[in-house]
Amino acid sequence: MTSLTKTVLATLIVLASGLQPAMAKQNDPSDVAAIHKVIEQFRISIINKDKPAFIGLFFSDKPEEVTWQWVVDDAVLARIRKTKPQALKARHVPTSNYLSFIDGETKPGAQPAEEKFSDVKIDTDGEVASVNFDYTFLAAGKETNWGREMWQLVRTDAGWKIISIIYSVRDPIIK
Repeated sequence: MTSLTKTVLATLIVLASGLQPAMAKQNDPSDVAAIHKVIEQFRISIINKDKPAFIGLFFSDKPEEVTWQWVVDDAVLARIRKTKPQALKARHVPTSNYLSFIDGETKPGAQPAEEKFSDVKIDTDGEVASVNFDYTFLAAGKETNWGREMWQLVRTDAGWKIISIIYSVRDPIIK
């Protein structure tokens, strides 16, 4: 390698290192703690049937601006198709959203409910975050479904807010 080639190569390396994007701070403990607090507030608001607290966890007070999507596992789909052959594994239901969920949980006579979380994983750069975990949903102390749940959050002026929830629905009989 000639001296000119070495100089050009060294110059390119120095220039390229200056062009590297700034790396965001990953998983700052204060952000992770704040996101854990959102998860706990979600759980507690269901137990306490606290609709205002639950709604306050979301990015928008307009449910159509927040993704809320489920997908059933094959066992659940097979059971549903016995009575509704046209049933789909996943379909968008505009009336299925965080507001209709909490309305169902807080209506007069609604059974006590709780969502339990385990294997929680959080990834954040301090501005956006993804959270995923295993969940079990209980109504009147009885498991109704379980699966994996994934949230997307954004850090707003008012703190961390949920902008998207997707989850699988698995048959409680098959665990």
